[in-house]
Amino acid sequence: MGSIHRQTGKPNWVASFREYDEQTNRWKQVLRSTFTRNKRQAQRICDSWDEAAKAAHDGTLSVDAAREIIARGVANIFASANLTALPSASIKAWCERWIQTKAIEAEETTHARYKRVLERFTAFLGTSRSSCNLASLQSDDIAQFRDREAKELSRSTANLDVKVLRVCLGEAERQGLIASNPAKKVKTLESTTESKRRAFTLAEIKRIIEVCDTEWRGLVLFGLYLGQRLGDLARLTWRAVDFETNEIKFTAKKTGRRIVLPLVQPLVDYLSALPVSDNPNAHIFANAAKHKRTASLSNHFREILVEAGLAEARDYRTTTKGRAAQREASEISFHSLRHSAVTMLKASGLSDVFAREIVGHESAAVSRHYTHLSTDDLRKAMQRLPDVMSK
Repeated sequence: MGSIHRQTGKPNWVASFREYDEQTNRWKQVLRSTFTRNKRQAQRICDSWDEAAKAAHDGTLSVDAAREIIARGVANIFASANLTALPSASIKAWCERWIQTKAIEAEETTHARYKRVLERFTAFLGTSRSSCNLASLQSDDIAQFRDREAKELSRSTANLDVKVLRVCLGEAERQGLIASNPAKKVKTLESTTESKRRAFTLAEIKRIIEVCDTEWRGLVLFGLYLGQRLGDLARLTWRAVDFETNEIKFTAKKTGRRIVLPLVQPLVDYLSALPVSDNPNAHIFANAAKHKRTASLSNHFREILVEAGLAEARDYRTTTKGRAAQREASEISFHSLRHSAVTMLKASGLSDVFAREIVGHESAAVSRHYTHLSTDDLRKAMQRLPDVMSK
């Protein structure tokens, strides 16, 4: 066991322990400053160095073992100084705890996606490694997982994995379980191909509207003129509509951002033709609101695209690739209406600031603390959009 002592003229305690010299094949005495005046902390540091030196001589000082010794030593030092235990958790335990929290905060599909990512990550680490202290997790562990995912699945999946781990470990950092977020140091992979997603043309939008029933026609119009996500539109209630100011107000579930947008004439005409419910909490799109998962609504919209002659029916025959294989992305979907909204707004001569404000895109270059657009400003901007209901 190592010991500590004071040297004349030096304020910090000095650790004394034995370290095996591979060149001389002999143990040698090592003196090393602990850089602390606290005797109890100094002894904890000395004990950690002594334990690491013995493990190195026995051939058991792997990278993981070294990390565990350091993490345990830091925890002991913290306890001796603060008389309380340093918060700790294993990698797997923290991932499971974070997922439980997200089951409350996130949408069902988002929670399921996060869960799959973390399950693949802990399985990649293996039982032994994922049982180690969270503080032992390194950026290289995450980088290797990213590269494995890119090879076996896709680059987009690998990049999503990195982003999920950044959020997960960011919360661990906030709670003091780790000193820094190792996922922040891992870069996402550059895509070798451009995104296939594109905007609808005006002619395509009119073809879609022609084959829609009343409710889906409304969803398409709202998706185009408000540029919002399908899930948020399906949850809209009559409480969100203000006919006096011709505005619609709601909170986007994904971002938590409060949305206040003017109702352009095609939307006013559509809402005015519907029977208004006496219940302000009644959904505008009642059938769509019954779907618990946005994915089922997206599949329904895909069928509309097929009927409009804009997409081919999907082949549901069994393949040998398995569920983990990436499905080929379609270049058009309901989300394309957001692209259409931005494209048409910019084509009408509007600046990027207006387009981002309307569809709710965030950008580091555009700060809401310094950019304030009134509803009247947005109304004038949105009135430039073409009326897709006109003949």
